[in-house]
Amino acid sequence: MPEQRVADAATAPVLVLNAGSSSLKYQLVVPETGEVLAKGLVERIGEAGSDVADHAAAMQAMASRLRTDGVDLDDVRLRAVGHRVVHGGPDFSAPVVIDDAVLARVHELSGLAPLHNPAAAVGIEAARARFDVPHVAVFDTAFFASLPEAASTYAVPRDLARRHAIRRYGFHGTSHEFVSRATADLLGRPLAQLRQVVLHLGNGCSASAVRGGVAVDTSMGLTPLEGLVMGTRSGDVDPGLHAYLAREAGLSLGEIDTLLNKRSGLLGLSGVNDFRELEQRLASGDADARLAFDVAVHRLKHYVGAYLAVLGGIDVLVFTAGVGENSVALRAAVTEGLEELGITVDRARNAARSGAARVISPDGARVVVAVVPTNEELAIARQTARLVG
Repeated sequence: MPEQRVADAATAPVLVLNAGSSSLKYQLVVPETGEVLAKGLVERIGEAGSDVADHAAAMQAMASRLRTDGVDLDDVRLRAVGHRVVHGGPDFSAPVVIDDAVLARVHELSGLAPLHNPAAAVGIEAARARFDVPHVAVFDTAFFASLPEAASTYAVPRDLARRHAIRRYGFHGTSHEFVSRATADLLGRPLAQLRQVVLHLGNGCSASAVRGGVAVDTSMGLTPLEGLVMGTRSGDVDPGLHAYLAREAGLSLGEIDTLLNKRSGLLGLSGVNDFRELEQRLASGDADARLAFDVAVHRLKHYVGAYLAVLGGIDVLVFTAGVGENSVALRAAVTEGLEELGITVDRARNAARSGAARVISPDGARVVVAVVPTNEELAIARQTARLVG
């Protein structure tokens, strides 16, 4: 990296980290310009035969790889480190500078996100030991802290809900917030005037209803399992399914949890969870792939219709994330038959391949349908930079 480019504090980068139990995803971003100086992934942390023993070693491996790419983290005047944390529980409704108390609370919230928060906490500990700059936690759940009580409350005994922090939290919030703002920019309209339904569709999927830039409903709940059909997650099922499977199939709660999170969704219906492979099988006439596709589309239409009612009408329907940005067939299927609601796509615009934010509805359509790429790393970098000044 040229020395003159890092001497200016206005171009000092933020290091964005997403720590998993056995992986560390990183990106070095200039928040003001969106320039990505470097990015990568350290995998197999702590696994047998791996050279990366733990997350502290992962930080060293990351730094070494960056030096190979011409970026020395000790010379770039790193502004801050922004950490993706999945669950903020009832405590965190905005990004927060990490101190010992915040880190301890991230640990304590692991019961709400046992697959994610422990790994994030370990990654934060290792990063704080390695980088003597401000560290900021950006929570997936924060954007949905604004949900009205009617939307966030489950109909279970209130004392139980209060005692165990049971409510709809929602996830992918960083993406939904970024995309809803980017959509307003795309249309050249004030965010405060827009009613949006945002569909974040990847291996994990979620929908949100956003009024004036504020989330008023979302499909994921206490955990990321609720809602849409996903790559390996079932999404909505009858809550009585758990008792039924325990009674009739002899499955334990842990086995049922694994079944619904890791062996269901598109994988359970078709045998594949990669949407590109699903579409290939669909084109070849595979009946299981057809059913999986149709079930996913039906669930999506269900949520679009529900959120249209919640918002009292919508101005924009937005597709984002890997599947939402790239699947022509899915976007066409979700909007098919919704003409009476003002929702339709132009076939040529929908089929055009592009990595840019774009409108795919016809000129003059009552509801704008758009494809807007998400960029969670940039969103985390910008939120981090705003907080640390």
